[in-house]
Amino acid sequence: MEPVDQPNLQGHSKEELFALFREFLEEYYKQREKELYEVSLIERIIRVEEELKNLRKEMEYLRKEMDYRFEALLREMNARFEALLAEQRALREEMNTRFEAVTKEMNARFETITKEMNSRFEVITREMSTRFEAITKEMNARFEVITKEMNTRFEAVTKEMNARFEVQKRESDARFEALEKRLNFLQWTMMSGFTILSFLITILSFLFKG
Repeated sequence: MEPVDQPNLQGHSKEELFALFREFLEEYYKQREKELYEVSLIERIIRVEEELKNLRKEMEYLRKEMDYRFEALLREMNARFEALLAEQRALREEMNTRFEAVTKEMNARFETITKEMNSRFEVITREMSTRFEAITKEMNARFEVITKEMNTRFEAVTKEMNARFEVQKRESDARFEALEKRLNFLQWTMMSGFTILSFLITILSFLFKG
């Protein structure tokens, strides 16, 4: 806005002066509003920059705080994880130790039971062998006695039959047929006795072998 010289105002009327003054005021207010707007805009920009700077500081602080907390949390989690791993390793070692101890104990018990059962089996085997040998000897002795007794009886019968045969042969030739029948009967009896005796011997031998 250009300044108005005082000598130039003397040639104008009152209305013109008021009009000029109004224009001057309008122009002045416009200029002031523009200056005020520019000043206000600069202040706002400065405030925004300051707020942005403060916000950056706060963000940096928050970032550092978050990093610190994250590192602390990470260290804590690592420590807990290491403690958990150590606990698991200790538990695994303890379980292995217990398992080995139980295995050794079971093996020792099994060996003891096996030895005891073997000892008992050997004792029973020896006892059964002794009993079997005693029974075998007893049966053999009885069989020999029976055999001797049967042989004695057979010899006696044979002698008796021979004597009777000789007597009857000398007594009468006429009674030869009757004597022959009787001898046949006696021979059949003897064969039956031999058969029975053989059967008894076979049964006794089978029993002794069993």
